[in-house]
This record gives sequence, structure tokens and C-alpha cells, in this order.
Amino acid sequence: MDNLIKTLGTQRVLYVMAAKPEYGAQLRARIRPLFTGIGPVEAALSLGAHLARLEAAESVPDWVVSLGSAGSNCLPMASVHQAGTVAYRDMDASALGFPVGQTPLLDEPPVASLPVLLEGVPVASLASGASVVSGPAYDAVSADMVDMETYAVYRACRVFGCQLVALRGISDGAEPLAELADWTRYLAVIDERLAEVVDQLETTLSAR
Repeated sequence: MDNLIKTLGTQRVLYVMAAKPEYGAQLRARIRPLFTGIGPVEAALSLGAHLARLEAAESVPDWVVSLGSAGSNCLPMASVHQAGTVAYRDMDASALGFPVGQTPLLDEPPVASLPVLLEGVPVASLASGASVVSGPAYDAVSADMVDMETYAVYRACRVFGCQLVALRGISDGAEPLAELADWTRYLAVIDERLAEVVDQLETTLSAR
């Protein structure tokens, strides 16, 4: 069995994260994630390859749990949210008559719904893309929060038949970004709050 798979009752879970700066002491005490790298290409490649290996071993997990940070100009800094929907904000084939966010000739909606499992954890919409959103760039985003990997993780999960839970802590967006520290400033607090939500999630999944 893959050593990253965690069994909770009858449910088998794979945690995924993009970058090690988001993996603080509290999460390290609880989980061992697959690190995909930053951005949609790295996320799709890393997770897709990993799930393919698990499929060959007949060990595909029931759940993939995507953890990390997100930007928002409307949600409180360091707050944690479960994504109720995810969109691919980079996809724009509207010149061919497709809605923005719709991948041409793919039977997937422009905005995908995700399972919402946790009572008391606020639900927010999420849009993924390859750019870091800052300042006025938020005006072009309709979702509550932005990241760079979740839609790619969603597509890999769809291909391999896993369910996806996406949990994000708000690291930036209240002010325009100027340096790396503007992203990392709240990561320690987010680590603590994500860890608490992971505890709740594991209790929920263990009861299934």
C-alpha cells in the first residue's frame, strides 16, 4: 500500500499540498501529504502520475484532500474555508462560443461542485489558475478565493474516480502583493487552523 494513504474507518484518504512552506508543525504532526509543486501543470502532472500508480496497484483512495493557502479580497485573512465550487479561471475559449471557464469538447461544467462535509466551516467558491492574483486583478475574478492548483487536482480526481475535499486558508489579498513575505505572513496561523479542520474531517470520514 502507498505510504501516503491514510485509512480512516473504511475510507482511504490521500492528502495533497502544493508547497512545503504551507506544511507547518501542526499539519506535520497529523498528516503526510503528497507535494505536487506549484501551479496547475505541476499539480495535474504530480497527482495524475501518483494516482495512476495507485490505480495499477488497485489502491486508488476514496478521497483526496487538498490543503493549502488561497488569496481573497473579500474573506478575512487567516480564515479557513471549504471550497463548495471550483472553476478554471485561465480557460477562455469564448472566441469559439464556449462559456468562460469551459474547456472545449470536455464534458465538464465551467464551475464544478465539490463535496461539503464539515459543519461550522464556512463554504466559499474557489477559482484556480496559473497566475498570482493581486490588487486590481481581483476585479476579473468572480469567486471568493483564488489558488493555483485545486482545479487541476479536481480533474485528476475525476479521471481516477476519487472524491475531492478542498480546504483553504486565506493568506493574502487584503492588500496588493509586493514580496514573498506578503504570502507567508499568515501561514503559521493557517497551519494551526487547517490542522483543527483536518481533525474534524478525519472524525467525519471515520464515521462513514
